Amino acid sequence: MPNPWDFNEAAIHRDEEQEQRTLLQEGEQKVNRIFSGFIDFAFSGNILEIAFGLILATSFTALTTSLVSDILLPPLSVILPLRRNMNEKFAVLRPGPNYDNEGGYNTLEQAQNDGAIVLAYGVFLSRIVNFLGIGLALYGLANLYQYLSKDPIIKHSVKCRYCKKRVSSKAIRCVNCTSWLDGREERMR
Repeated sequence: MPNPWDFNEAAIHRDEEQEQRTLLQEGEQKVNRIFSGFIDFAFSGNILEIAFGLILATSFTALTTSLVSDILLPPLSVILPLRRNMNEKFAVLRPGPNYDNEGGYNTLEQAQNDGAIVLAYGVFLSRIVNFLGIGLALYGLANLYQYLSKDPIIKHSVKCRYCKKRVSSKAIRCVNCTSWLDGREERMR
């Protein structure tokens, strides 16, 4: 029987090597699990669909912005007595040091460079029209897609008459208050 107080360098060295191998194996397993999880996540169908949708949305937004700012707003500026492009409409709240009392500022950029405090309502109106244009176009595309594929993108909803929260129009029971939406509670009274 070996004496526990005897110093055995070979046994200690073997134990250290075994511990290092075990730690390396555990680390390698963790890295493999993380990497395989990332691959599963990155190449899953939903992520690729989201990436594709974001790329399309970016290009669609640029197209709609160009339509609004280059095609729709210039005729609107001519029809309405604006005398300049809609994006250049602004009101001076506090003039800068080089403000001309007779002529004022000619452009929004000139006023901002002079340090004036301006209310750029033309840019805001342009962005509202842009937002409405993008929203209507996306709604039209969603309706077209839904018509062609029978896949419901636009989910219609109604208000529950008891809890007043919105639920799917196809639901039989409210997911919030669990009341029957087909009128069963009314018939029981």
